[in-house]
Amino acid sequence: MRFTQDSSSGVNLIRAYQTGELRINDAVFHDSVILSASVILTEPALREVTDLGAAHASRILTLDPELVLLGTGQRQIFPAALFGAQFLLAGIGFDVMDTGAACRTFNVLVAEQRRVVAVLLNR
Repeated sequence: MRFTQDSSSGVNLIRAYQTGELRINDAVFHDSVILSASVILTEPALREVTDLGAAHASRILTLDPELVLLGTGQRQIFPAALFGAQFLLAGIGFDVMDTGAACRTFNVLVAEQRRVVAVLLNR
C-alpha cells in the first residue's frame, strides 16, 4: 500500500456526515454550519432551506468564495431564487445538492485549493 502526505493539513475537512451530525476535523457539530477551508460558522437557527436569507448571504460573501455549495439535508431542495441570485450576480458559482454530496464535493474542492464555501443544513 502506498502512502502520501496529507497536503491539506491546516484546512477544514469533513471527516463524517450523518443526519443530525457533522464531523469537521476533530469537532462534532449538531447544528447547520457555514464552512470554508479556514472558517467554521455555526448556524443554530438555520434548520430549513426556507430559513436562508440576506443575512446568511452576507456572511457567506465575507468569506470571498468562488463557489458556494448548499447542502440541503437528505434531499436536494432548492432555495428561493433570490438567495442563489445574490451569488450569481456577484460572479460566484452556486450549486445545490443533498448534504452528503455537498460534503464530498467540499472536500475535493478544498484539496484542490479552491475558494469554496459550503452551507450545510444538518437535519
